[in-house]
Amino acid sequence: MNIDQIIDALRSNEHFMNNITKWETIAPKEGIYGDIPNYIDKRLINALNRKNIFRLYKHQNEAIDYITRGNDTVIVTPTASGKTLCYNIPVINSFLKDLTSRAIYLFPTKALSQDQVHELVNINELIGGGLKVYTFDGDTPVNARKAIRNVGNIVVTNPDMLHQGILPNHTKWIKMFSNLKYVVIDEMHQYRGIFGSHVANVIRRLKRIAGFYGSKPIFILSSATIRNPKELAENLIEESVAIVTKNCAPSGEKHYILYNPPVINKELGIRSSYIKQTTKIAEEFLRDEIKTIIFVRTRTAVEILTTYLKEKARKLHKNPELVQGYRGGYLPLERRNIEKGLKNNSIKTVISTNALELGIDIGGLDVSITAGYPGTITSFLQQSGRAGRGVTTAISIMVASSAPIDQFMINHPEYFFGNSPELGVINANNLIILINHIKCSAFELPFKDNEIFGVDTTDEILKYLENNGILHHSEGQWHWTESIYPAEEIGLRSASTQNFVIIDKTKKPENIIGKMDYFSVPMLLHKDAIYIHRGVQYHVDNLDWERKKAYVKRVDVNYYTDAEMKTTINVLHKDEEHKLGFGFLNYGDISVRSIPTIFKKIKLFTHENIGWGKIELPEIEIDTTAVWFEFYENFKTVQNLTDDEFICALRGFGNVLKNIAPIHLMCDLHDISVATYLRYPITNRPAVFIYDNYPNGIGLSRRFLTLYDDILIEMKELISLCPCKEGCPSCVGPELEVGQKGKKNTLKFLNLILSYEH
Repeated sequence: MNIDQIIDALRSNEHFMNNITKWETIAPKEGIYGDIPNYIDKRLINALNRKNIFRLYKHQNEAIDYITRGNDTVIVTPTASGKTLCYNIPVINSFLKDLTSRAIYLFPTKALSQDQVHELVNINELIGGGLKVYTFDGDTPVNARKAIRNVGNIVVTNPDMLHQGILPNHTKWIKMFSNLKYVVIDEMHQYRGIFGSHVANVIRRLKRIAGFYGSKPIFILSSATIRNPKELAENLIEESVAIVTKNCAPSGEKHYILYNPPVINKELGIRSSYIKQTTKIAEEFLRDEIKTIIFVRTRTAVEILTTYLKEKARKLHKNPELVQGYRGGYLPLERRNIEKGLKNNSIKTVISTNALELGIDIGGLDVSITAGYPGTITSFLQQSGRAGRGVTTAISIMVASSAPIDQFMINHPEYFFGNSPELGVINANNLIILINHIKCSAFELPFKDNEIFGVDTTDEILKYLENNGILHHSEGQWHWTESIYPAEEIGLRSASTQNFVIIDKTKKPENIIGKMDYFSVPMLLHKDAIYIHRGVQYHVDNLDWERKKAYVKRVDVNYYTDAEMKTTINVLHKDEEHKLGFGFLNYGDISVRSIPTIFKKIKLFTHENIGWGKIELPEIEIDTTAVWFEFYENFKTVQNLTDDEFICALRGFGNVLKNIAPIHLMCDLHDISVATYLRYPITNRPAVFIYDNYPNGIGLSRRFLTLYDDILIEMKELISLCPCKEGCPSCVGPELEVGQKGKKNTLKFLNLILSYEH
């Protein structure tokens, strides 16, 4: 059967259709074109013609025009809409006018960098050569680095290498920084939260060094669809940007199918395994050798699905080599061969982590299946965009797991096909992150008196660093005095510099497989935790708190661990107080003292609680930002609930809040925390706190303050739509945590809040 016949077969499959929450068909669309601008160099126009590009999409013309006129620009259009040409054409055109012109391209992954270099090299050959394009990352040979620094016109790298390898060594990059015309930041939506807050500071340092050498580069950013692309771009580069959002590329007919596995235990709300359901669906496409990509969240899931589908291929009397996994941990040659196999049709089904989510060229695919909500709508759209990268018919299926966030999203298709609710949030002025990058910047160039680095209080920070023996003030400048190299000590994925190393002792010799920040360790690396590294499970045999080392051993178990923290919150300063019908909604600074108490063993896929253990670790304290609900004393009485019922309702409220808020805040579940109080000690009132899980905050709770109405409504919908009777892990939480009437009491609690006029 061809793809259209399979669509008809799926529609007539009653069992399949019974589990569909939405089947959205997007009609094919003609492209809207314009001529290649006449100010583009004839050699480049000829090269484009030789690639069968004789016209550009209107949005490409718009972007090229903005950039050529010197505007910092952000392009926000879907996958396969030609964003690459939006920046390659003006950058190469600038080089053809001025052979000394330089550009830095920032990509979040090495694979994407390699793909883009290949495209640039191809265009360079077609224009007659002369453009020097190089990748500069951790894999670049030492003997090649000097040549790249001296002659590279376009240096393709990533934020981590820019931070640790290029900026601190800027004196070796004088030709680059004195002639820097463009900085391209691809996949901008990846730069949010802690990572984005760090990258914004790396950009500050880049601009400072470029200015020292007399250049002011134009920034070109590209992004998948999010709610606030202009705001995020301007927060990242701290410049006004022109924005291009209207997609004028052609597209074929696209079928989006949202599939919720059937309930197999209504009492507990347990659904059939989403991995098994994905296997059944993928088998139908494998049967007819329809080219399919399946995205999963972990490396373990890649291997499980690959094993299942290879076995299905044998039963269908097909070569099992038609099915291949693709993930981090495979050797580069293995990954290149899989990419080649997809292009030449020798591979028909590939199972991947998000390693293939971004725009790596793997040829035309007919079907994409996303197994488990990938965390953001942006990621889902990126993944679904891998199918139908032309004008042919394509199918994109999302199979939900039992997790609360999956269950909410699968029942709210408007989020996938309407306006994205997701906000890219960063806080470049988080004090810990800011101080770390001021250290890096001072190492790179001395600060002058009254120089601003992000905040007006830069001088105060410099004085603080001098008092701690890190800087020395002399003749109006602040000089680095330490012997250490600060960028080496600072990772871009964490707010803390006090990292623990994770040591795998499965085999001799033992080796370090990762690092974790100080504040995450108690939850994720306590003794007997199941630590998951790139999808592989490890048991934490020992945590040496003093030496900041965790010793782990590889295991294969059917559960993960979830730690419970005893948390004490002190309000340091209340910045805002909003009086509402049910009480108050406040925003301010808090101190959080936490000590882990126990951990639960949660069964994979069903989320059942199958055991527990004690945790013995010291208390840790962070200052951060929070929003908190404070309810009037009579709130419990109005609902006619006992103390036990009311605290269970509060817990249910907190559990659902923690799962719904990330949808809007575009953050991970671990980026925020929720704490509930039957009586908050200071006010003696019921209270629920939602706070940033990072020292000094990164702006997530502040954003929540403006979104809470929508979030409360969606919390009610999630609970109401869940098929369980009295509460389950897919909504308010298990009975052990929220009581026998947890679902009913949490709904009663929410309904009362929503009954008041805000």
